[in-house]
Amino acid sequence: MNNLVNELQLKIEKLENEISFKNGLISILSHDSKELFGNFLWLIEALEQKTISEEDFFKLLPQVKNDARKNLQSVQDSTAWLKTQYGEFKIKPVKIMVMDLFYYLEEKYAAKLKEKSIKFYFKGESDAFLTTDHLLLEYVLDKIFNNAIKYSLPGQDIYLQEVTSGDQVILNVIDFGTGMNEKYLSTIFSYDNPVFQGTAGEKGAGLSLKIVKNFISLLHGNIQIISAENKGTTVSLFLHKFIE
Repeated sequence: MNNLVNELQLKIEKLENEISFKNGLISILSHDSKELFGNFLWLIEALEQKTISEEDFFKLLPQVKNDARKNLQSVQDSTAWLKTQYGEFKIKPVKIMVMDLFYYLEEKYAAKLKEKSIKFYFKGESDAFLTTDHLLLEYVLDKIFNNAIKYSLPGQDIYLQEVTSGDQVILNVIDFGTGMNEKYLSTIFSYDNPVFQGTAGEKGAGLSLKIVKNFISLLHGNIQIISAENKGTTVSLFLHKFIE
């Protein structure tokens, strides 16, 4: 009887978390879309009614561009998550070499790394591998690595570290950037956490990490974030070497 009660309680908690996640996602998308299109409409009408000059109009365009980029990222993140909600979504495990993940990030973010003069290094066994869903894992690493660049200062280093322990593979993305105060860590995956600007003024909707946690759960893994203000951040992914 106790086992049945515990099982039902776990299912209820899972459903509550899923509902909370979806409600938060809808709230973010609704708010950001209204903000973007509202600001853009106000700007055009102000120019048409000549309440602002053409000079001021063009001065405001960079801000509109930044907001549009941020909201486009939100839509892309949401689309990635929605793909896991169609019918009976199942992960597709394939063998992935960890070094291939390093090369993927190095190539994809070459321009951003060069822009901030950031060096990217690999630590671990060159032949390390894991068997998991390739698309979900790439998405997760994309978002974590992008944040590492975003909050790193020019000239700093970033590491992708691999540690294999039995049937578990730990992937650590380590940066030495701005980090964050400990008081924010407990809310990092909630919808109450503040959104920080990157060291070059990069903006985000704060949505990516919430989807990252959701995807890690789909991979039957765990995520841990250790951060200290002005010392950097380490994001650790605890994944099974083999999943079915």
